[in-house]
Amino acid sequence: MSESVLRSLDEARRGPVREERAAEPLMRDLIGDLLRRTRVDQGRTLREVAEDAQVSLPYLSEIERGRKEASSEVLAAVYRSLGLSITDVLGALHRRTTLFRLERADPRRSGTVTTPAPPAHQARVLSLAA
Repeated sequence: MSESVLRSLDEARRGPVREERAAEPLMRDLIGDLLRRTRVDQGRTLREVAEDAQVSLPYLSEIERGRKEASSEVLAAVYRSLGLSITDVLGALHRRTTLFRLERADPRRSGTVTTPAPPAHQARVLSLAA
């Protein structure tokens, strides 16, 4: 199904989403985005990571797109394949959600919320704190 059809189905189930306030991101979307960005940054293909993690290629693709809620065992296999630890993943998710929360709290902003990457020096400080 297309994304617009899925969005329409969600609206029918929950009611329309208020445009002035963006919804909090879903965990599966945050994890999927992190996995995809890490894989692409490493120059690896979906097939390479799927084979290394012993996960089917279509399933890994669904996880990366935020369409599937993977089990902790499957996620751990994918993290290991990408050279990540659970601490790396949780730290990255914390940074992303903190930025989301800060931007959402700014009353001058409206509409869609974007989460820019933190400056390199900030990421280093947060990594040491984790």
